[in-house]
Amino acid sequence: MVTSGTESLSRRFAGLDEWSTLDVLKALHEGQLAAVAAVGFALPALAAAAEAAAALLSRGDGRLIYAGAGTSARVAVQDGVELPPTFDWPQARMGFAIAGSDKAMWCSIEGAEDSEEEARSRIRELQVNGTDVVIALAASGTTPYTIAALAEARGRGALTIGIANNAGAPLLAASEHKILVETGEEVIGGSTRLKAGTAQKVVLNLFSTAVMVRLGRVYKGMMVDFRVTNAKLRRRSETVVARIAGCDQARARQALVEAEGEVKVAALVALGMTREEAKAQLRRHGGHLPLVLRDFRTENPPHSPDPA
Repeated sequence: MVTSGTESLSRRFAGLDEWSTLDVLKALHEGQLAAVAAVGFALPALAAAAEAAAALLSRGDGRLIYAGAGTSARVAVQDGVELPPTFDWPQARMGFAIAGSDKAMWCSIEGAEDSEEEARSRIRELQVNGTDVVIALAASGTTPYTIAALAEARGRGALTIGIANNAGAPLLAASEHKILVETGEEVIGGSTRLKAGTAQKVVLNLFSTAVMVRLGRVYKGMMVDFRVTNAKLRRRSETVVARIAGCDQARARQALVEAEGEVKVAALVALGMTREEAKAQLRRHGGHLPLVLRDFRTENPPHSPDPA
């Protein structure tokens, strides 16, 4: 049975609208801190989900697909659209099932979250299959659209991850990986854009970043798969290449030109590979730079000084 934590009214905040603005803000701030703290209890389940997702996505061209309605859908889209510029995650390997379609990102679509058939139709339209990872979010965990989307995806063989803020939620029961973040009653009753929404954003930040780390898109705490789209990122890419290759900025800049802006390729070019050799080695090792560097250093040990 679903507990109604996210829909409950808090006696503590019953007089909120009569408080001073500063006291209102203190209450809201306290709620945000509690939301972040609640995520800590979900970390083991989240780690298992991230590892399973990374393992599946590393084997082919599977996609990350987000499903949700209302605030949850908007939070999901925010996470997903950041992955291409941050980690160069291909746009073709991402999808969204949003109750009410894209229009719901800007305005509320009446009744959309209740349409199970729309959800199933969208999953079929996306041609979800066993290579895909589907992440479904609902604060209450009872949203018909989101549950139906996840159930349809699981029936088609996808790896399914459910994120909800109420224990006993049907969404969690329908998921292979269950991420429960109990944020409880909101400062403003039922306004799950507050504590629940913050917790969902934190969970997705952690999940997608952990997946990208496991997929080799981070090296020694640095982004090594990002798109150079402005001057700031150009400078960052030069710094990253220089650090990895142990070269100066001028050499890093030239390597990036030769590598057509690909940071990992440029680092290997700066070490002496051709662009083609670097790309071939990265393909061989599934894009994992440490493995390429290990082989390179084994085959090209530093020269010892000549004996006196």
